[in-house]
Amino acid sequence: MGESMAPRRFSVHQGLGGGYVADVLLWKKWSVGVVVLISATALWFLFERAGYNPISFMANVLFLLVVILFFWAKSASLLNRPLPPLPDLEISEDSVVMAAHVLRVWVNHALSIARDIAIGRNLKLFIQVAFALLLASYIGSFFNFLTLAYIGVVLSLSVPLLYDKYQDHIDDKLCVTHKLIQTQYRKIDENFIKKIPMSQNKEKKVQ
Repeated sequence: MGESMAPRRFSVHQGLGGGYVADVLLWKKWSVGVVVLISATALWFLFERAGYNPISFMANVLFLLVVILFFWAKSASLLNRPLPPLPDLEISEDSVVMAAHVLRVWVNHALSIARDIAIGRNLKLFIQVAFALLLASYIGSFFNFLTLAYIGVVLSLSVPLLYDKYQDHIDDKLCVTHKLIQTQYRKIDENFIKKIPMSQNKEKKVQ
């Protein structure tokens, strides 16, 4: 009874889905994380710094893979050796259904936001979406798509791990920042709303 109630920590692993992807992002499967990071860095360096064309690169890689598999199969039949250990090259129905379900959730969420802005006239949501789009446009003006994708991979492999490790300190800072943003937003919102009735009253007087 006398024990103080400590704030309950948020499970980052469960928040990320609690599956294989969460294990990779939190470096519980560090070998996979290293492979993903090295592969992303190598691809970014090839396409961004070395000036290699992505289409040519993919075509050359697939061509090399097909040649290796072809000669491996030919030599295996001549030397009575086992064939290349290829997995079943097909997409399961469950994978398609899962991908379609995730896509449907995101599309419905985007349509719900658009409906709230266009029909519900949600001013707060409109300002949030407009600010996010302007921020994305501003950041995108400094980087191309490939660099942004690489930054996204690096952040995905670092931010969840750092938050899971320093969650208490980060939550305190975010709480203070959120209060400051809410205070400034209320001031802007109040000033903006005050101007609307004034303009409407002027129109009534003119009529």
